[in-house]
Amino acid sequence: MRGFRSLEQWELLPYIGKWLLIASFVAALAGTASAWFLIALAWATRTREITPWLPALLPVAGFVIGWVYFRLGKPVEAGNNLLIDEIHDPRKVVPLRMVPLVFAGTIASHLFGASVGREGTAVQMAGALADQLTGVLRLRHEDRRVLLMAGMSAGFAAVFGTPLAGALFGLEVLAIGKLRYDALLPCMIAGIVADRVCVAWGVHHTAYVVGALAPLNVWTVLSVLVAGLVFGVVGMLFATATHRFGALVKSLIAYPPLRPFFGGIVIAVSVYLLHTEAYIGLGIPTIVAAFDHPLPWWDSVSKFGYTVFSLGTGFKGGEVTPLFFIGATLGNSLAPLLHLPFAMLAGLGFVAVFAGAANTPLATTVMAIELFGPQIAPFAALACVAAYLFSGHTGIYHAQRLGRSKHPRRLPEDLRLGDVAEWRRRNR
Repeated sequence: MRGFRSLEQWELLPYIGKWLLIASFVAALAGTASAWFLIALAWATRTREITPWLPALLPVAGFVIGWVYFRLGKPVEAGNNLLIDEIHDPRKVVPLRMVPLVFAGTIASHLFGASVGREGTAVQMAGALADQLTGVLRLRHEDRRVLLMAGMSAGFAAVFGTPLAGALFGLEVLAIGKLRYDALLPCMIAGIVADRVCVAWGVHHTAYVVGALAPLNVWTVLSVLVAGLVFGVVGMLFATATHRFGALVKSLIAYPPLRPFFGGIVIAVSVYLLHTEAYIGLGIPTIVAAFDHPLPWWDSVSKFGYTVFSLGTGFKGGEVTPLFFIGATLGNSLAPLLHLPFAMLAGLGFVAVFAGAANTPLATTVMAIELFGPQIAPFAALACVAAYLFSGHTGIYHAQRLGRSKHPRRLPEDLRLGDVAEWRRRNR
């Protein structure tokens, strides 16, 4: 009996039981919050679509969002980057105010016509709700790190309906080239349970149909790698443009509420003058259309510009769904050039541009399998890995760390992505 109790597997049982309970509770909170958010987001989108004059109020909405964050949201303004920083360097519990602030800010941004996403909101709400357990359970720093990672996994899984990709996202997004396997079980539990809880609330996720795929041969592999290269460069350009434009706006407009105010004026005027309603909000109809028939090449360029402008001027939401839009429409446009089915390349662009921008090739490969079916796996893996490599040491999350450099020219481990440019300047 003594020998049985000394077995390694026996000693693991308390650990498994502990994280089964904690991760499930976190997932229930995250799944519920994400469901309510998605229901509210669907209402905001429908309301904007049947009320053509609402984008005219985007400057007013932008000013209100900016003022509320200026007065109440400074501790949580960093969003996903705050969660990543707290996982790497735990300091204090994420304020609960992050939940209502990002929820209301994102719904208002979508209601009045900003081009933003939804992943950032779900991940931030889930992370903030999860972190409230830190004090209640008196968790140590190491356990708190795992708790936050599980929260991020749960939020991502619930908002997109991709439980396994959500679990991997919480593990992979923290550091380039490094995974924390001590959080694998909690993140898997959180991702799966959060997805089921969200569905139990009656939420239905958009279905995307890729259809027939090209045969797996040398030409197809080379074509997919070329497409992955393009997707990675676009992901890099998106991340760089968003950060630099945001910094430029801050340098030009000192008072934060005025940034989304002026941004809202530009977006509203352009929508009414150029009839570009397809490029505001999530843009789900255009994404679905990218899997169904050829689209004009400027769809991806237009969504790129509207999203960079919206996020750079301070509207709330996320980057991921706009990246899906950019990638799907870009893949749709590249398909004739590479002699591949446009639905297939739309699906690869959908995940690969995000893989390059977020440095998460494993999560996005699994996401492709969950969304489009297992037959796309080898193509998605090639496209996402190529995009990841060719996006360089940039990304939409400045707080990401370097676990291992992508290229032979080494960069210091644990360097924040936001500090890479400065490190390079100092070490020329």
